[in-house]
Amino acid sequence: MTKIISFINLKGGVGKTTSTVAIAEFLADEHRKNVLVVDLDPQTNATVALISEEEWQRRDDAGQTLKQLFKDKLEKTNVFNVNDAIVRNVSNLHGGIPRLALLPSSLGLIELQDQLALIPGGNFYAISPVDVLAGALRPVLDGFDYVLIDCPPNLGIITLNGIGMSNGYVIPVVPDILSTYGVPQILNRIETFASTKGISVPSKGIIVSKYRVQSVLHNSRLSQMQQAAARNELPPVFPTVIPEAAKIAEAVDFEARVNTLRQKYGYGNNYERYSELTKDFVRLC
Repeated sequence: MTKIISFINLKGGVGKTTSTVAIAEFLADEHRKNVLVVDLDPQTNATVALISEEEWQRRDDAGQTLKQLFKDKLEKTNVFNVNDAIVRNVSNLHGGIPRLALLPSSLGLIELQDQLALIPGGNFYAISPVDVLAGALRPVLDGFDYVLIDCPPNLGIITLNGIGMSNGYVIPVVPDILSTYGVPQILNRIETFASTKGISVPSKGIIVSKYRVQSVLHNSRLSQMQQAAARNELPPVFPTVIPEAAKIAEAVDFEARVNTLRQKYGYGNNYERYSELTKDFVRLC
């Protein structure tokens, strides 16, 4: 059975996309899993971390990004083809990872999401507006062991398309006040949404990244989250914590050609942390 996991936080800059891409690459390259990254975020950061900007632009112009999928539903057209849109063998790692694929995003999703929010579901769509993505991906899901969905930093219709087809979700955070402030809101909103749809979408845990070991605030906030998780007041906190490091920030640069995951994420501790985080992900998700 394909495991479908969404990555969501209401605040940007928390390592959401970096975590999505890194775990996808480690799953595909080290664990030999077939992985699809679905980039629902209009910022397209996961997209341009896995393919070149030129390739993205060509595909966006040709209707081979998620913009076209939602545009079809608005305009009652049938241009989008999921098999054509999925890009195989993506990543800058040794010319592409054979088991890693991408469904690209588009900057145009910003405008389309605003339009989708104004349209009542039942009278316009053959399916609900929050089920568009699931309907498109259904024919290809059996070809993947994991689908990782990089969600926008909101809980709008496009985000709910990802949540609604997921087996669960993870919340990447920086251990500070602002990036953890919205966690209860995420938990409550998704629980309400899932209940309304009659499905179960459990939180699989919290991923801590950009951790500064010398920061009193980071240490205090991390400890608080771990204690709250032990009391079942929060989802589990993944045991492996990702430190703040320049090499990790640089890892999403597609133009940097690398041959190994150690070279990409940094020899020593950085690489080891992501390798262990991926093992946590396999176990918890």
